[in-house]
Amino acid sequence: MEINDIQYVGVLGAGLMGHGIAQVFASAGYRVNLYDANPAVLKTAKDRIAANFKVFIELHLATSEDIDRCLDHITLCSSIETSCKGPHYIIEAILENLEAKRTLYAELERFASPETLFSSNTSAISITEISEVLKHKGRFLGSHFWNPPHVLPCVEVIKGAHTDDAAFETVYGLMEKVGKIPVRVLKDVPGFLGNRLQHAMWREAISLCHNNIASAEDIDKIVKYGFGLRMAFIGPLETADLAGLDLTSDIQKYLFPYLESSSEPSPLIADLTANGACGVKSGRGFYLWTPERVRKVIEQRDAVLLRILHEIVPPQSSDGGEQDR
Repeated sequence: MEINDIQYVGVLGAGLMGHGIAQVFASAGYRVNLYDANPAVLKTAKDRIAANFKVFIELHLATSEDIDRCLDHITLCSSIETSCKGPHYIIEAILENLEAKRTLYAELERFASPETLFSSNTSAISITEISEVLKHKGRFLGSHFWNPPHVLPCVEVIKGAHTDDAAFETVYGLMEKVGKIPVRVLKDVPGFLGNRLQHAMWREAISLCHNNIASAEDIDKIVKYGFGLRMAFIGPLETADLAGLDLTSDIQKYLFPYLESSSEPSPLIADLTANGACGVKSGRGFYLWTPERVRKVIEQRDAVLLRILHEIVPPQSSDGGEQDR
């Protein structure tokens, strides 16, 4: 399957990530079949996609015509069989459960063409382990979008042990074509790239909070208003080069023995969750969360991200999909 052969995309799962992924491809002019096993989630998918455009319109990055064009490219499907009719590439974005994914792919392979490429939006589960249920393992890989997928440009394209080189490069190229910034993950390691980096920082942040070194609010401030600001433009290895690798080495020799190195989740997280403090979903975690606060944080997050991206990411035009022909 070549990049230009892909004109029709399927997305399985219309929840937190799936509806945004469908929006990405539909906005680029691709026809999209969107499926969810939950009729209520599927029914509201287009409304949620339309709502995603609010911040784009406020920042003059989209128009009401863009919403209509996007939604017109999306077909809601109530069965896996129906969702497989047409797509040349299918992305799965269901819950993070290995057996659930394997069950879905076993069914998917019954209905999709043997040439159709498959990928999973999993953020951590082994691509190789998921693929073991497939007869045609070479066409399967990972494509991990970051939340919110319709805003953040990076996509991890992950090569499993059985992934064909051609399929890997085709999906990488497709992500570029729809305006994303893909990265190649050449080995199927737990957590891939982003979550390994992210959870390494979270482990240290939670440890600092647990040991009363600083409050949750001040720990977040040091990231948001300190080194985190420059990370929108410059990565950790670039920063190390700028600082000097000799200096980096000297600091690490002194600092590393003091850093959190536990291989188990923090006892602070265990205590919080045992008491029902699971974060936004329960209204409390490290912070108290009201519906109004959640809405405000998400709206501000998306607006700030889009403003930053407008400055640091050059616009990319797609040359595929119906919109551009």
